[in-house]
This record gives sequence, C-alpha cells and structure tokens, in this order.
Amino acid sequence: MSTTAASGRLSHLGILRFTGPDALSFLQGQLTNDTKRLALNSAVLAAYLNSQGRVLALIYLLPHSSGTLAILPRELMQPTAERLRKFVLRAKVKIDDPGESLVVSGYHGLQALAQAGLPVPADAGGYLERDGVGVARVGHDENRHWVVAAPNARLDAPDAAAVIEKHWRLADIHAGLPQVYGATCEAFVAQMLNLDLLDGISFSKGCYTGQEIVARTQHLGRIKRRLFRLSLPRGAWRIGDEVSLRDGRHGRLTEVVEGDDATEVLAVLNLEPQPAAAVDTAVDTAAAMAPTLAVEVPLPYALA
Repeated sequence: MSTTAASGRLSHLGILRFTGPDALSFLQGQLTNDTKRLALNSAVLAAYLNSQGRVLALIYLLPHSSGTLAILPRELMQPTAERLRKFVLRAKVKIDDPGESLVVSGYHGLQALAQAGLPVPADAGGYLERDGVGVARVGHDENRHWVVAAPNARLDAPDAAAVIEKHWRLADIHAGLPQVYGATCEAFVAQMLNLDLLDGISFSKGCYTGQEIVARTQHLGRIKRRLFRLSLPRGAWRIGDEVSLRDGRHGRLTEVVEGDDATEVLAVLNLEPQPAAAVDTAVDTAAAMAPTLAVEVPLPYALA
C-alpha cells in the first residue's frame, strides 16, 4: 500500500477547530480519550458519544498551533459541531470550521513525505508542525500520516480525489481502523469498533458523556460484538448495510471499498454465531437475510 497508494487531499474529511482557554478541558468532558496527551505532541483518536454510550463520531485530534483540530468525516461536521455547542455553556471555547484555510491530506510512505519536504514524526501517534503545516502519524503505522495545512501547490495532489479517498479508506480497512458515517451514527458502543484495542479510550481519565456505559461494558465483560475485516463478493454493498455470514454471525458494514475481484469491508459482527432458532426476525433483519459468502481477513491486532 505504501509504495502504490495515491497521496493527497482527502476531500471526504473535514476539520473542526477548538480554540479558547477552556478548549482542552471542554473536550476532556466530551470525548473518550485523554486530551492531556495533546500537550505531549501526540495525535489522539477519540470517540464522541451520546448519553447511551453510542458513537456519534470518531475524531482524530491534533495539537495545531491555531487550535485543537478535530478530523472527522465531512458529512458529520455540522451535526457534531451543533451538538457540542449545546454543552459549551460558560466554558471559554469556540468551535469553528476553518474551511479552506486548513485542509486534510493523507500521505502513504515516508518517501511521499520527504518529496513534499514535510517533517516526519518519529513516534507512534506523534505530531510535528512546521510553519503551520501539521503532520501526524496515524496510530502505529509509520507509513501513513495526516497532513493539515493551507492548500497550496506543494500539498495539492494531481490524482483524482476519488482515487485518493479510495486508497486511504482501503488502508484503513487493512489496518482495522474504524470510521463512523451518517449511516452508522449512534449504531455502536465504542468497544464494538475496537476502540479499546486501538488506544481510543482512556479508562483512567475523568467523566465524559457516555462514560458509564463504556466502563460497564469493559469491566463486566459484555462485549458481544467486535469489528472484523471481511472480503465479500462484489455487489452493491453500502456502509450501514446488514450482512449475515454462513457461520451464523451477522452485523453491519462500517466501511466499504470495491476492489477488482471483491469488496473489502469492515463490519461489526457478533462474536458468537446465533442459532436460527434464537433469531427474532421481527427485530433482527440481518440474521434473517440469506447468508453471504464472506472470507474473514486477519486484523493486524488481536481481538481481546
């Protein structure tokens, strides 16, 4: 992936910016991860939950010089910002969309960064900034980096936007990195998306919206669904579609990329097969579907 994937602007992603003296403390009370890590020049993966512990959005936080930046799908920017603003109250924090003054790009491979003259973070999840151009390493993948900067000739890529987006989302599938879109907003609790395995949850920080559900799920051992990587037959698969496997597991698709010979997906599935006799077809349409021939592809991390 790192030698052939197209790098460039990720037009399907946008940025929300948080500024003001209370920005970090405000986010600390809203997100699943510890925002204090931003002060250590780290990029932070976190989830924004509703009061029932369901994931409203997945966010990558970067400690940019213009404010704390949150990278998330463009389609969720407005509803996420509107919801967060309801909880600002007396906090001294401003939430805005920097628009074209800051855009998100994705770079595959250290050579692509070097050719663009960009700094290279050394540590997993590390962040470096030079002249307003922020570069963050995506988790533990030393070959993929977010780049946040004002658009200019140096950062704009000649590749078609659709190709760049496809390559980035395919790399997410290969890495087992989840994403939430409009079709899956409020569909899953954090552990169903493997966020506890991806350093997306802090279990030692203070309270935040939905924290009680996350803690109860973790400590009572009631994680019955997890994120899996699958290869499906080519077809009109979409994010949010329900899928039933021949081994009795079923669930919903969270990421979908059409390949030449198959469709590569991430899906939240039951950990244990569900016998047909136990399925209430009135409420579980996925299990009532005709099973599809799916090939499970190993994730680069173990499912605990």
